[in-house]
Amino acid sequence: MATTNELKNGMTLNLEGQLWNVVEFQHVKPGKGPAFVRTKLKNVMSGKVVDKTFNAGVKVDVANVDRRDMQYLYREGEDFVFMDMTDYDQPHIPGTVVGGAADYLLEEQMATIAFNDGTPLYVELPAAVELVISQTDPGLQGDRSTGGTKPATLETGATIQVPLFISQGEKIKVDTRSGAYLGRA
Repeated sequence: MATTNELKNGMTLNLEGQLWNVVEFQHVKPGKGPAFVRTKLKNVMSGKVVDKTFNAGVKVDVANVDRRDMQYLYREGEDFVFMDMTDYDQPHIPGTVVGGAADYLLEEQMATIAFNDGTPLYVELPAAVELVISQTDPGLQGDRSTGGTKPATLETGATIQVPLFISQGEKIKVDTRSGAYLGRA
């Protein structure tokens, strides 16, 4: 248990049986009336973002979230198998929990996995990863670096938009949050 005065960004709360991450918060002390805390909360499971206001000093239930760095090993059916590098435990993480991170996940890559009472909540990748382009159309004569974009398939199977001058076999940096091309590696 903690009070609303102790809220911090990234903290996970257990509200009405659901887990919510604090995206941002603001303590407000109006000239008239009691102080309150305005928060923006993101549902851990669904990703839904809501605004919620608490009276200052109200007790909220803080969820116990264990974040562990793990190495991705392989895919087994719909599950992804990771390995905890400290105790070599190999949990199977369902594909629904991995979600969009699967598009940028290579074998032996490190990821952070959050658990609540042994249940995996979400998989967090580094902000940018380096991947090789497995297929893209060649650039045409007259294409310029400031021109448009073309689709490219990455070694993981995901398709992103890259500049026209990028060719097949090149290693590029990709933003894992938006899937945007960041530059050559």
